[in-house]
Amino acid sequence: MAKDVFHYAVRRGLETEGWLITDDPLRIKTGGAEMEIDLGAERIIAAERGEAKIAVEIKSFIGTSNISDFHTAVGQFLNYQVALEQREPERILYLAVPIGVYEKFFLLPFVQTVIKRFQITLIIYDPFKEVILEWIN
Repeated sequence: MAKDVFHYAVRRGLETEGWLITDDPLRIKTGGAEMEIDLGAERIIAAERGEAKIAVEIKSFIGTSNISDFHTAVGQFLNYQVALEQREPERILYLAVPIGVYEKFFLLPFVQTVIKRFQITLIIYDPFKEVILEWIN
């Protein structure tokens, strides 16, 4: 249930900022592979605002290990980035993470190195206030 809360918190945060949710989830078919995340909060949301198009991979990091959740998130992010480059190259992919996890885990030097090396774009959200706090490109 907590995953659904985080999913809708990010969705409402994006809508509050003027994004139109176009796909929930966003399904991607490329190179013989079909991709869709439909695990509670951990889905792809496609959104548009003016000419801008984004896809958002929402992560709650409520598992027992932040590093394990991070491995999964990075792997999914890289796969979706490749798929989007092939099918919807105009769409920018973001990884959405809750503020608490960002402050306690994502600022660690190792995690920052991974984010920079793989050019992972982030959305930092408050799951309780249902707002987007920061966009990190």
